[in-house]
Order: sequence, then C-alpha cells, then structure tokens
Amino acid sequence: QIFLHNYEGAFFCVLTIALLYVPSWVQVRLRIELPPPLEITILCFIFAAEILGEINAYYVKYEFWDTMLHTTNGFLCAAVGFSLIDILNRNAKIKFTLSPVYVALAAFCFSMTIGVLWEFFEFSMDRLFHMDMQKDTIVHTISSVMLDPTNSNIPITIDGITSVAVNGQDLGFSGYLDIGLYDTMEDLFVNFIGATVFSVIGYFYLKHRGEGKFAKAFIPTIEETNKEPDSDHVKEPSQEAENRDN
Repeated sequence: QIFLHNYEGAFFCVLTIALLYVPSWVQVRLRIELPPPLEITILCFIFAAEILGEINAYYVKYEFWDTMLHTTNGFLCAAVGFSLIDILNRNAKIKFTLSPVYVALAAFCFSMTIGVLWEFFEFSMDRLFHMDMQKDTIVHTISSVMLDPTNSNIPITIDGITSVAVNGQDLGFSGYLDIGLYDTMEDLFVNFIGATVFSVIGYFYLKHRGEGKFAKAFIPTIEETNKEPDSDHVKEPSQEAENRDN
C-alpha cells in the first residue's frame, strides 16, 4: 500500500495487525479463555472488515458485505455481553443469581448498544472528516414536511423520482440520493437479528447447562487457576496449637 501511495490503506494494514493481536492479548493478560470457534470468527471478521472491506473496497463492490459484517458483529457482541454476565452469575462471591431470561436480555441490550455506538462513530467521521462510512442509498420515493408550502406539518410525497440535480448539475442517478439513513437503519436491523439469534441460543444454553455445544463454542470463560496447597508447608492442627502454647 505504501508503494501504491495509498497511505490510508497502509494505516488500515497496521491497524489490522494490532487488532489481530488483541484476542491473544486478552487470553494472556486478562486470563480469559476464548473458544477456538469464537477466536477464529473474530480473526476472520477483522480481516474481512479491514483488508477486504476497506483496502479491497468490498463494501462498494458487494452490497451484502457490510450487512454480513454487521450481522456477525451483533452475534459476537451478544456472545461477549452474555459471557460477562454469565461469569458473574457463576462467581461464588456473588450473592445473587440472575435468571436465564435476564442474562439473555442483558446480552441483547449490550450488543445493540455497541451497534448504536458504532453508528455514532460512523456519523461523526462523516460529519467531521467528510468521509462516507454511512453509505448512501438511491430511493425513488420521498416524503417530507419541508415540501409543504403551507408549513402545516403535512408530509408531501414525491413518487417516481428519476433524476436529481445539485446546483443545476444532474448527478446521473435514476433516483433520489439518500444520505446514510437507510444504511444506518439496515445496519441496526441486522445487528438486531444477530443479537436476537445469540440471545435465544444463550437462553437455552443456561436452561440446559452443559448441553449447548454451539453456544459454548462462542462464550468466553475465565481461566481457572486452582492451586493445591503445598503439603510441606501445611501444619497439623495439633502442631499449630502446640506452637501457640509455647
């Protein structure tokens, strides 16, 4: 990418290397065990989003690419949110236990929140740096109260739009150019689908603990470090009592 003078692409390459290291860092530093199917999915997701999506322009070449990634993101974020609560739920120090319905609902809300925050990020990049992360959509029908000459808050519908002109110049589109709204709502909708799918799977996983092999393959867990005490350093009760008397 540097040889091609595509410095933005070079930045995405460096970012990809850093992101691909994150799963290993999480497992080593935070002692969180990522199941192999989850780790492989995350690595493929990063490669598909950065290298294929951004550098190879798959977002533009294939209309389904962005939709596929947002659906996967909703699924993965629900798995992460589910594991965060499930780990607390199984912690012996916690004095209460949450129902499977509540855990599944919290995982769903966690995933949707991540999706909304990402759309905030896309909007901010488009607004501040004039990028086009929220891809535009060509529509042929619009309804707007801005077109009402009486200012009576009545939406006026224009149907069958075949061309749009800006500053007297025809843009060459066979319809109206929507600025990001359709893309944002579609992203949130497919995120909703991915989050719902895993939340349902996670619910049945908790209802039948240990029987859901598919759910277990995508739920991170805390590494257990149970160390047996060294018998050479453990004193017998009678010996300890004798030492105290002395």
